Amino acid sequence: MKSSKSPSRSLQKPRSGKRSATKPDAGLEAIESVGGIENLSRQIPDEKDLAEMSRRYHALSDPLRLTILYLLKDQPLCVCVINQFMQIADSKLSYHLAVLKEGGLIEGEYHGNWIYYSLTDTGRDFVR
Repeated sequence: MKSSKSPSRSLQKPRSGKRSATKPDAGLEAIESVGGIENLSRQIPDEKDLAEMSRRYHALSDPLRLTILYLLKDQPLCVCVINQFMQIADSKLSYHLAVLKEGGLIEGEYHGNWIYYSLTDTGRDFVR
């Protein structure tokens, strides 16, 4: 997920008249000791990867969604089975399933009138 191109990020100098919490020379020496601003900048994933990671972490940030992931750990389940276990409103379950799908953690497959949800490879990595 590391980007080969360097995003345009820069270290801002403290405004004149304001005191910095650390000595600027010490901060600059610390940055230079790890390869400078350019090296630090290369370690930050590109915006697309950061957005994807953000969606994934958002999906993992709710106990209901984590419960759904663990329900799907061993086998795909029909939405009706997930709902029976979760005992929440259909609209609330639908919302949480959509967040998990957007995070790339689950996928749904239609079988007649029902949707069966299963973990993606990424989702499986989180419930080992």
